[in-house]
Amino acid sequence: MTACPTGIAHTYMAAEKLAQTARSLGHEIKVETQGSIGAENVLSDNDVRDADGVIIAADKDVDSSRFVGKKVLAVGVAEGIRHPEQLIERVQSAPVYGGETGDGAGGGAAAASGGGGNGGGKERSVAYKALMNGVSYMIPFVVVGGLLIAISLAVGGHPTPEGLKIAPGSFWEDVNNIGTIGFQLMVPILSGYIAYAIGDRPALVPGMIGGWIATHGELYGMKDASAGFIGGIVTGFLAGYLVVWIKKVKVPRFAQPIMPIIVIPIAATTALGLFFVYVLGKPISWVFTHLTGWLSGMTGTSAIVLGAILGLMIAFDMGGPVNKTAFLFGSGLIASGNQTVMGMCAAAIPVMPLGQGLATLIRRRLYSEQERETGMAALFMGLFGISEGAIPFAAARPAQVIPANMLGGAVAGALAGMAGVADAVPHGGPIVAVLGAVDGVPMFFVAVVIGAVVTALTTVALVDVAERRKSGARVSAGGSATGSAEVMAGADAAVTVGGASSVGAEAGVAEPVVTEPVVAGPVVAESVVAGVGAGAGAEAAAGGASRTAVAVVPVPGATAAPGQGSDGEAVETDGVETDGNDVSGDGQGADSDSDSDDSAPSVEVLSGYLTEQTVKTQLDADGKEAVIREMAELAAGTGKVADVDELVRVALAREAQGTTGLGEEIAIPHAKTDAVTAPVVGFARSADGIDWGSLDGTLAKLVFMISVPEAAAGDEHLRILALLSRKLMDADFRARLQGAEDKAAILRLLGEIR
Repeated sequence: MTACPTGIAHTYMAAEKLAQTARSLGHEIKVETQGSIGAENVLSDNDVRDADGVIIAADKDVDSSRFVGKKVLAVGVAEGIRHPEQLIERVQSAPVYGGETGDGAGGGAAAASGGGGNGGGKERSVAYKALMNGVSYMIPFVVVGGLLIAISLAVGGHPTPEGLKIAPGSFWEDVNNIGTIGFQLMVPILSGYIAYAIGDRPALVPGMIGGWIATHGELYGMKDASAGFIGGIVTGFLAGYLVVWIKKVKVPRFAQPIMPIIVIPIAATTALGLFFVYVLGKPISWVFTHLTGWLSGMTGTSAIVLGAILGLMIAFDMGGPVNKTAFLFGSGLIASGNQTVMGMCAAAIPVMPLGQGLATLIRRRLYSEQERETGMAALFMGLFGISEGAIPFAAARPAQVIPANMLGGAVAGALAGMAGVADAVPHGGPIVAVLGAVDGVPMFFVAVVIGAVVTALTTVALVDVAERRKSGARVSAGGSATGSAEVMAGADAAVTVGGASSVGAEAGVAEPVVTEPVVAGPVVAESVVAGVGAGAGAEAAAGGASRTAVAVVPVPGATAAPGQGSDGEAVETDGVETDGNDVSGDGQGADSDSDSDDSAPSVEVLSGYLTEQTVKTQLDADGKEAVIREMAELAAGTGKVADVDELVRVALAREAQGTTGLGEEIAIPHAKTDAVTAPVVGFARSADGIDWGSLDGTLAKLVFMISVPEAAAGDEHLRILALLSRKLMDADFRARLQGAEDKAAILRLLGEIR
């Protein structure tokens, strides 16, 4: 089984490569693909029962519960493309999935995390995917809770000495209470699904309860604050890895059925809860107490310095102990007549959500569609002083977002302190100024706007640098799990019978994801292997049976990618999830091609999206960016491109998230944007090859470009891309395509894809 974050090209390429290799080795194989268009060629219970081993090639978590008792080898989806024969050999000596723990659940994430012999790179990939998993489930709670609170405050709120208040017993109080419930569940959901991605279902309960404890400081000596979302991330990882460790404990066979549903959840929840209350909670409470004392000693210092420090603290953990210390310090001074300290805090409070929302507008290409939607909600929440609107971004990319938030918060706080802005209520954001609680309104807005802009620009710069570094690292390392996950989007499963098993998939990760090191052994004749893709069952391995089953599964787009990732990812996310089969290519074939073609075949090529007009026999450009522009201009000749520059920008943004160089001298850049009015696919060749950063290091000589409008509906484009990806794994087809004399010959060859 293979799977990648977007479920488009790599899923089907891995499936085809595995199938070809298995047949060449004399094995019978069945490959299940789980791409964006859904699961195809699904492995039946009989297929799995008869298989001698299973290969999971995926960059996402998949349910591996149906492979309990089988040898399972879990790797990245790219491995299925690059090293299918090695995977078939290695699955022979893979461990039996579920045999160690007695856990019949999926366990994909646990397997991934348990593979201690794979090195730090793989472990980081597992952690990243787990974080993106938690963020993706948390986002709806942030958006729903935040918007309900904001609306209730906007319509029913009024300033009081205790902050913005809603009349008791009113309709808007009920709306506010519902939104508050959403916020209360936000961190437990984040923690729970981080744990779930690592330790599977047994880790969900301890993760959620741990997250709840993290946000309720009264449980560990903090009356007015808590560990916040950072504490939730910590409990999520602790719960996940604790469950993975408990699963390794050998228990009698009679106890195995109750381990995942009773023993493991209870043991992990109890241990984690007590650990947080008695061990982690004390230091957090100590930090809170001493920060308050430290701030009290700074009241006589420069207002600019104090404002900058308060802004840094407000922006650091958004509801955590550091944030609460600054907020409670400012609100506590209101009663004594010093409202300027709260003014500094009030200016910094909205900077994080406003800045992150603005960043998604400034550089849309760096964010997935879900992140862009969250950005719009964050902007709205920022207007009402709800700093939690930025938490999904901070959780997905902490190394980039938290420093950017702190810089913007410090700027806003310092400007407010310099101008002597005062706030009479313990609340922040533009809403308090609109309601008349702020003294020095013009400078208050200046501070907020400048702080938000600083945060947005810093975030964009840091995220852009991080994505470029990831892309470069993926190329230099020959492909990483995250990188391939962003490029590929599907999953395969294959079963072979009557020979040595050959199933595998790579996600760009050099090592398999297994709970125990997999020792590559000689190919065993008459073996059967069943392969399953991403993230599932690191514990699984495949043995020397005579049949092979392989499944391919798509990876949902956080990315953060993020990812991320990212990428992302949390965490894909990246505008590729749904543009499966459209490729926009060079448009002016006749103008730039040396050959003319009056005998183009009448057969419809790729559902009519690729035509003679979008085929170019030889590219003029010699660099990736130049090639994308040349092909965009070629597509423009069809009249289906409204904005060439925007099409190029979106395509390059996709490249920044992860190369679309698929290896085997193939590149399939793609863009989903309203810069095109209808799907268009282009194809061009390069005699010398283009450096596309392909995972296998080959230069791209066959380039397809897919362009699809945002509103494009249906699965037709995905179907075409799946067919294209499979066909391009045929070395003979690629050779014929490279050697085709003119456009007519090219179109006749591409007409075979159906």
